Amino acid sequence: MRTGITARHGGNVAASAAALGVRPWQLLDASASLAPLHPRVAWAAAQAGATLAGLRAYPDRDQQALRAAMARLHGFDPDWVLPGNGAAELFTWAARDAAAAGTSALPAPGFADYGRALACWGGSWHTWPLPLAWDGAFPMPLPAPPAAAVLWITNPHNPTGQLWSRDSITALLADHPLVIVDEAFLPLVPGGEDQSLIPLLADHPNLVVVRSLTKLYGLAGLRLGYALADPGRLARWARWRDPWPVNGLAVELGLRLLQAPGWYRRHCAWAQRWSARECAWLTQRLAALRGTAGLLTPLPSAANYLLVQGSCSLEPLRVALEQRQHVLLRDCRSFEGLDDRWLRIGLQDHGANRRLLRAIAREWGRL
Repeated sequence: MRTGITARHGGNVAASAAALGVRPWQLLDASASLAPLHPRVAWAAAQAGATLAGLRAYPDRDQQALRAAMARLHGFDPDWVLPGNGAAELFTWAARDAAAAGTSALPAPGFADYGRALACWGGSWHTWPLPLAWDGAFPMPLPAPPAAAVLWITNPHNPTGQLWSRDSITALLADHPLVIVDEAFLPLVPGGEDQSLIPLLADHPNLVVVRSLTKLYGLAGLRLGYALADPGRLARWARWRDPWPVNGLAVELGLRLLQAPGWYRRHCAWAQRWSARECAWLTQRLAALRGTAGLLTPLPSAANYLLVQGSCSLEPLRVALEQRQHVLLRDCRSFEGLDDRWLRIGLQDHGANRRLLRAIAREWGRL
């Protein structure tokens, strides 16, 4: 039975802390999948917050400087990029186009926000079942989709961590009027950019790629993402949305983080080394926990999160970790096709991962 403490989406630290009677900083939130906060990112945030003159004025409605900085990362002109209030806002506008184009195929298990966005516009969709067993030989071919006008693809996939090959996605572009590729976690994947669809945008006006900066920089509260697509499509989205969708602090910090493309690439490399190291370490330690054989099986992941399968319900473990250890894991029942035998663990820095592992071992011993 769901306790009502942890939100279905994960990452709701304030609600969990209030329910448990603790301060938010006392919780270890492994329900959200974010890179650790790099010291330089913290410095940039402090500097952006200190720019009070920039916060007093209304933000640039066209986000011209920010669009230019984002476009420069990928070798495009600024009109190929549209910043958003996180990736979620951009999915809303992508869904408006998708609803007009026809039925969508949504991967299952998959991110529930795609369905939320389609429902805003009365869009129709059906599920695209994905395998729940794989060998970890990444990248892997994307399973063939069902008949649909629009495809929604997450790469790497959430919540499984499967990395799809660019070639297998490219083969689908000619047969669908709209293909939306969510690459929010791709910059955190070692070698992930080799599978990005961004280099194909110029030749495929039916392709949309969505990225997130807040996952990469560990700043989910900032809400900053961007879409890359045909300029005509993005200009239409800009006419639909609210006048100031990206706040002044997000614009200022985004500019500080992206003003040096070389530092962006170095930050990506740092995040990828962290993800690869901690994923391998935590996978090995979880698999080796005494007494958990057959109970807790971490599946191979290319991303900064692990999907864990149990041979029985893991809900008692999740609740015990939350209530006694103040450790939050992602309840996966909001992902279609997953039940209470699945949990998702967002990787942390090494010290926090050690705390997480100790908490799991302690609570499984009690259970």
